[in-house]
Amino acid sequence: MNSLRDIVELSPQLRVIETQAMYGLHGQDAAQPLAPPRWDWSEVRKVLLVRLRSIGDTVLSTASALALKRFLPDVQVDILVEDWVAPLLANHPHLSNVVVLERGGLMARARAARELRAANYDVVYNLHGGTTATFLTRATGARHRVGYKTYQYAQFHNHQAPSPLLLWGQQKTHSVEQQLALPGWTGVPVTDRPRTQLGIAPEAAESVRRQLASVGLEDRKIALIHPAAAFATKQWAAENFARVAEYVADHGFAPLAIVAPHEKAVLDDLVEASSVQVVTFDLSLPEVTALTARSQLFIGNDSGIAHIAAAVATPSVVIFGSSNIAHWRPWNSAAAEVVFEEMPCQPCHGYFCEKFAQPECILRVPVTRVTAAIDRVLSVNVPAN
Repeated sequence: MNSLRDIVELSPQLRVIETQAMYGLHGQDAAQPLAPPRWDWSEVRKVLLVRLRSIGDTVLSTASALALKRFLPDVQVDILVEDWVAPLLANHPHLSNVVVLERGGLMARARAARELRAANYDVVYNLHGGTTATFLTRATGARHRVGYKTYQYAQFHNHQAPSPLLLWGQQKTHSVEQQLALPGWTGVPVTDRPRTQLGIAPEAAESVRRQLASVGLEDRKIALIHPAAAFATKQWAAENFARVAEYVADHGFAPLAIVAPHEKAVLDDLVEASSVQVVTFDLSLPEVTALTARSQLFIGNDSGIAHIAAAVATPSVVIFGSSNIAHWRPWNSAAAEVVFEEMPCQPCHGYFCEKFAQPECILRVPVTRVTAAIDRVLSVNVPAN
């Protein structure tokens, strides 16, 4: 007679039951797949997620990593990301390896293709769908390559999933749901819509502690402010963030602002416009994650940093402009609110405003609406002194 461990090795469904118990999922709350398994999961040893591009895209893909790892805890789950964002995944609890696509055009892609081919992956999920991601998915030579039928080069995948809208039975999907639908379609339990998650590198946490101590903030409540965004249609005015900094300071928080090096002008405008001291730090991505996790409140534009805040369960208020809120809102587990000005032209592509001389969708959001959202979020998550 087989032992329980032997049975679990032979039956992915029994392993689902085992891991659902580990994650506290029972009865009606237990996660289910979106379709039956498309292959024998007991033969799978190595899985790769492909998710190129931005900070937010990378963070949102971690929900799929969690879904896979809890389904088959002994399977190696790797992810392919771009080099500049790879440090964000340091110490991730559900990823075995972070495979890096370096900058350098065709030569870099060729090197990545060789590395991926040599890794002998059993299953590859193309969570991105872009040309580079699709060609690298094909280059792996994996037995099972999964993408959507709607991808431009869908024929490079030998498993082509239908629309995530159809799989979820919804009229709209969040980016996390869109990505989860691929493993869900292949038999991975996803219906509980797992949260995003990031690891905290110990050295990054210690660096942040030292920097806070150096400015007398080690024991203070921190309100982390991110006033920058990729496009003007997503960037609330620096003067408005200055008013928010004053508001949180009046409520016992130390306002601390961060931006990328090329966004320093926005930071300077915020500091100059504020009547209270706003501390600024220059941080690496692992340090940004550690500081966000250390903070008691996050306020910022729709950006990758907002997704980091959601992934480390920091209470958040996020101001939206042109973006599709249903698809791109932070995937929060802590209390959070999205603040926006409803307009008939929202959402749009966001590269520029086609309707007005300036992007009114973001400019019309009043400070009072943001501060009211802060009050509501803090009423749920009362930070310790």
